[in-house]
Amino acid sequence: MIPTPHINAKKEDFAKTVLMPGDPLRAKFIAETFLTDPVLVNNVRGVQGHTGTWKGVPVTVMASGMGIPSIGIYSWELFHDYDVDNIIRIGSAGALQDDLKLRDLVVAQAACTNSNYVRSFGLGETASYAPIADYTLLSTAVRVARERGLNMHVGNILSSDTFYAAEGCGKSDQWKRMGVLAVEMEAAGLYANAAYAGKRALCICTISDHIYRPEDNLSAEDRQTSFRDMMEVALDTAVEMAGL
Repeated sequence: MIPTPHINAKKEDFAKTVLMPGDPLRAKFIAETFLTDPVLVNNVRGVQGHTGTWKGVPVTVMASGMGIPSIGIYSWELFHDYDVDNIIRIGSAGALQDDLKLRDLVVAQAACTNSNYVRSFGLGETASYAPIADYTLLSTAVRVARERGLNMHVGNILSSDTFYAAEGCGKSDQWKRMGVLAVEMEAAGLYANAAYAGKRALCICTISDHIYRPEDNLSAEDRQTSFRDMMEVALDTAVEMAGL
């Protein structure tokens, strides 16, 4: 169904690879800073989507909003209605491990979650589905980052349904002990949608704060405009995917 309830665009308005930051203003910044001849293709509810080119390859940048329910809606419609093949989430995350620093890059090989979203796929009440990244996207992004001289941490992350927890950071202790690198709020839902649709998904995050070091915290403006390494890795990964 085109247009969908949340995207007012024609099918051909979207590139095969979509970069998805959570913040509509970050989507606008990426489009205006990096893309050649960007065109606003969606602005329903202020969720901006822009399509242009990067190194001659069509790329769309569209916001996802915050949380699994929001990215679940937009990624579902992009995969199923707009024939998008690849979605790369580019967002911020809170570090759990002691060796992670502000602005470090983390790529989610897999995404744990405390959300019930994956139960909607009918796997059974006792089933535990493991949402994972597409290996081609993952390996391409890691290679691109290394070619740029960037140190990208690869591992497990947590997609949490809650930003504020009544018990504070103590609830994170066991996730940290199990080697989970960082916390964000969208990847598990995106990975589950991609698996169901037979498409590709990846989450690349920049560390914006540290759960156990509250003094390590980037401002809202920094989160919106300063994650250039992550943005360029994602854009170059989109270019590589166009050659497959």
